[in-house]
Amino acid sequence: MNHPDWYPSWRRQAFHLLQEKNARLKSEFGLGGWPRFDYDVDAGTLMFSDERERRVVAEAQIVGTTSLRSGDWLWAWANSDWPQSRTAGARAVREFGERHGVGELICGSLEDENLNALGWGLTAVAARVTGALGAYRPPREEDGGLFLLCTRIDWAS
Repeated sequence: MNHPDWYPSWRRQAFHLLQEKNARLKSEFGLGGWPRFDYDVDAGTLMFSDERERRVVAEAQIVGTTSLRSGDWLWAWANSDWPQSRTAGARAVREFGERHGVGELICGSLEDENLNALGWGLTAVAARVTGALGAYRPPREEDGGLFLLCTRIDWAS
């Protein structure tokens, strides 16, 4: 897939930056450690709870999904099932890809043998392009995964 010479290094840096951001979210808000999560697509909120109550609330944007059945990644901007208001970050990534000639950012779906790694790599690009605070992938479902950007996060009131 076509891309400028600088892109592979820039993408690797984006991945390391996302690892740092997610480590901070884990340290400050316990992301990844709560026994329950809920995603409200209409409200664009990702909520983390313990056994009794909601503890952390994040505003979230959909980056994309992986499907083991079809063996691909599908950008949120290429999936008409998602509300436009929840795919603004993914659309910004597509615009970045168009401006810089990065094929994997402007192709609606991509195939790869390691879909989880592809999903995290592209989510890292999205986090870097949009300035997101971090990202979250809910525990894997049977057929694939959902990748989300956290654009705001705070303790539940």
